[in-house]
Amino acid sequence: MLILLPVSAQVESLNLKAKNYTATLKYNQTFYPGDPIAVRLTLQGKRKVKKFAGKSESVVYYTSAAKPEKKIRKARMYFVPSKAGTDDLFVLLPSSTYLEAGEYLLNADFTAFCSEPESFCVKINCLPKDFVTETIALGPRNTKIKTDTSPERSDQIKRLNKILETTNSDSIYAFEAYTAPTPATRRTSFFADRRTFTYSTGGSTTNLHYGIDYGIKTGNEVRACGRGKVVMAEDRVSTGWSICIEHLPGLYSLYYHMSELKVNVGDMVEEQQLIGLSGATGLATGPHLHWEMRLYMEAVNPDYFVTDFTLP
Repeated sequence: MLILLPVSAQVESLNLKAKNYTATLKYNQTFYPGDPIAVRLTLQGKRKVKKFAGKSESVVYYTSAAKPEKKIRKARMYFVPSKAGTDDLFVLLPSSTYLEAGEYLLNADFTAFCSEPESFCVKINCLPKDFVTETIALGPRNTKIKTDTSPERSDQIKRLNKILETTNSDSIYAFEAYTAPTPATRRTSFFADRRTFTYSTGGSTTNLHYGIDYGIKTGNEVRACGRGKVVMAEDRVSTGWSICIEHLPGLYSLYYHMSELKVNVGDMVEEQQLIGLSGATGLATGPHLHWEMRLYMEAVNPDYFVTDFTLP
């Protein structure tokens, strides 16, 4: 199968010269559905940057070109490491895998150097992409897991959602290209597969596959894709032994179906640090590693992060 990697080469930039400073905006001009949209704002001036205050400042969002009044996704920019003499802000905006191909408008509103508010508005393009459609027959064990309505499973889902909806503006742990959690290259499922599960008891349900499945045997090493803080490490009904790592504000990586965990909640891990061993726990038709990336709750393409997404 052809895997469409992010069009990271399609980076555009614009300059704005204000009275007290110069601003340069870099952004991904083209992207596929499910890829984040990276935006970097570099400020250079004679006076210290005014810290942003209020949601109406330092915000980036995008809209349909046909309906510019309706914001699709928005997020607050945050400060990232920068060269001497400049202040850099950065943000990643998620896009849905169901986003229609076409033209969109990217807006960046900001206030800096105690000056009047300024803004950029640029055109970006979502390219067409086809996703895999598959039907998976579940045996009695997996049917029971998939249809589980127990308070235990509900509480696990609520706890994870609470983690994934948390945005810590100071959590700048890994601002560089990440690496895959395993050297394995065989993929048994792909990001955003459109799945239909059929039950052994009859009936079916449809789901979106949120990550990438690597076909590896039980006991293979699983390593952190980037530096970060472990915010979940537990055995879950659906995903078995699972880990969640925070990397950037609103950005988390997840690792599912493992046989053993090597880290605990609160641990700081480095890129490629051993965090666990692969397995087939939870809802699994065989041994594999599920690797997932979430950005402001939205599942986004993990392949995007193995290239330099920081727009240096």
